[in-house]
Amino acid sequence: MTGVAVCFGTVNSVKALWETRIKKSRDDQQKEREQRDKAAVGRLALAWEDRITLAKLKERVVTEEGRVILRIEKEEWKTLPPALKQLPQLQEWQLHRTGLQKIPRFIATFQNLIVLDLSRNAIAEIPKEIGQLTKLKELLVSYNRVSSLPEEVCSCESLEKLELAFNRDLDELPTQLGNLKKLYHLDLSMNQFTSIPECILNLPGLEWLDMGGNRLQSLPDDIHRMEKVHTLWLQRNELEYLPENISRMHSLDTLVLSSNKLRDIPALMEGMSNLRFVNFRDNPLTLEVSLPTQSLSEEEEEDDDREMFGREFMHTYIKEARKRESPTSYTSVLNVTVAAVPGTALAL
Repeated sequence: MTGVAVCFGTVNSVKALWETRIKKSRDDQQKEREQRDKAAVGRLALAWEDRITLAKLKERVVTEEGRVILRIEKEEWKTLPPALKQLPQLQEWQLHRTGLQKIPRFIATFQNLIVLDLSRNAIAEIPKEIGQLTKLKELLVSYNRVSSLPEEVCSCESLEKLELAFNRDLDELPTQLGNLKKLYHLDLSMNQFTSIPECILNLPGLEWLDMGGNRLQSLPDDIHRMEKVHTLWLQRNELEYLPENISRMHSLDTLVLSSNKLRDIPALMEGMSNLRFVNFRDNPLTLEVSLPTQSLSEEEEEDDDREMFGREFMHTYIKEARKRESPTSYTSVLNVTVAAVPGTALAL
């Protein structure tokens, strides 16, 4: 009987263990089914959400002058969804005041992109992948939080226009930027540059440069290397003098120097015949020069106010400075007092 009881107890133990394992297996299978179902529901929900997002994006796509444009203004898009990759035909992005914080790394998939206008957002970084956009002509990232420009941007061989105004902490550029042969328009205003980077002087096609509102303390002596520049904005800096070679910028027709610390105007600038507009307003110039007053109409008075420190002022200042520096020409009248020497005559 004892042997039978032991055998019966062993069978019960095995049975209980087996039932426990079967229950655990069934529970695991149930959990797996629930997880699969949950994942399937999640994928379905994500796919549905992507479809809704894509539809929303498509509503903001317009075609103007044959160019396909994604235009979003004053809507909250802090990030751009992967669904956007399903619109590879886009040639231009115009996203303004959206709160966008990051340019997606999948930007490289948009090989037809010609204009990337992301002004007035909250972008802190430009991804390296942007260098793969070989057709990109305009990169406009003004009024953001960009503190550096990746050297990969210099691989955008078609780039013609680059705007990085009012990013505040930006104070340097990659050396390779000078290799962009087609870049003709560069806006770096309202940043922290203390000098004009060498790479800017190396840009062969540069025509328009704005570095106003920086911390420029001097201009390079070889500034004339920017031989094609016709418009140069340097207002609101800390410039104390101008290099004489600025007079060798033969293409320059607009030069804005207001609100600096200039004390003189180089005499050689008198020969800048192509200079159509110049502004020296709000500088502590050494000489006080006034232009001749004349009777003017109200409209002419406005023009005269703009030119008060303009081209005519510059020429008048240089002439006045030259007059004061040159020896005064006059006919001398000598009054000589000579000690009287008896019998001596002095011939004058």
